[in-house]
Amino acid sequence: MEQKILGVIGGMGPKATAVFFDTIIERTAASRDQDHINMVILNHATIPDRTQVIAQGQADQFLTTIARDFALLEQAGAANIAIPCNTSHYFYEHMQAMTSVPIINMIDETWKVVFERFGAGCRAAVLATTGTISTKVYAKGIAQYPMQLVEPPANLQQEVMDIIYTDVKANNNCDPERLQRLIDQMIEQYECDCVILACTELSCIALDSVYKNCTVDAMQTLVDRAIILSGKQVNQQL
Repeated sequence: MEQKILGVIGGMGPKATAVFFDTIIERTAASRDQDHINMVILNHATIPDRTQVIAQGQADQFLTTIARDFALLEQAGAANIAIPCNTSHYFYEHMQAMTSVPIINMIDETWKVVFERFGAGCRAAVLATTGTISTKVYAKGIAQYPMQLVEPPANLQQEVMDIIYTDVKANNNCDPERLQRLIDQMIEQYECDCVILACTELSCIALDSVYKNCTVDAMQTLVDRAIILSGKQVNQQL
């Protein structure tokens, strides 16, 4: 397959963008520099907070701000665009209408992986921002699969938001055990078969290896699809 340039709209948040880039490098099957993907990464950190604009009914503010990014990536020759931010996918149709370059749909790709791994009847919990939960982007995505989505109760959702905004975004630090306890609760108390890490800030937290068996990381799903669409292979040993 011909190698293609990958465009990335990042900055939502910057740490998550850095982890996305590192994960692309780690998961690309490569033995030399030239085996890696050519990428154009826009770390657009001043994009308005997605949860806030959704809650305040200010979608135009977000879309106006991000429009120039699509124009820049088109000029750079991007063949596909990755946006490592789950909440931003609430605007997916509007964003795709702004550009002729295909935007990889992280939500759709994640549900494909969940179904492939856990099958029909799966109860899948979604740990995400309140913006992602309230806009039902994952609920819409699961509609085509015989699976059930489980949203955290209000007290656990607040803890998810604290991890995202206080631990990762504000302090760039999080005790993995805090997130792991949430995962354990969703599996044991709410009888979920898997837990989707549906915020890229959660993808910044290094979980114990045992949690790979019961979680699906939306960012990693986006990474793997981006690698394939860019004409490269995923390192299956990781």
